[in-house]
Amino acid sequence: MAFLKRLGFYLIGLSIGLVFLFFFLKKKSDETGVSFCYLPNCRVLKELRSKPITYSEEIEQLVADQTLDSLSIAYFMNEGDVNFKKSDTKNTTCNTYSIEGIVKEKLMALTVKNCDSTTLIDKIEILD
Repeated sequence: MAFLKRLGFYLIGLSIGLVFLFFFLKKKSDETGVSFCYLPNCRVLKELRSKPITYSEEIEQLVADQTLDSLSIAYFMNEGDVNFKKSDTKNTTCNTYSIEGIVKEKLMALTVKNCDSTTLIDKIEILD
């Protein structure tokens, strides 16, 4: 059998297998709510969202003044980018992460402490 014919059969089988995997894995994730987080950014954000969230006094004041809303915080926790260079992951009690994102057309950084039982949203700063 010629090489091009074998390559064609291989590519046809591979594409059929990928289509089946795509539909089965999509169905599984839709039914069970399972998400596949393999990258460090995704894993950290998922870990932070899995615990009860508490706010520092500074953040509570900003929410009370309506300078910052809960949708902005939810955006950071779902779509933000963790800046590992500014984060302190060597701490024994609570790891501190800096999550950056664009909210209301401004680049902001949210500082979050990941403790054993809770997630503490500590402070927010504008980077622009």
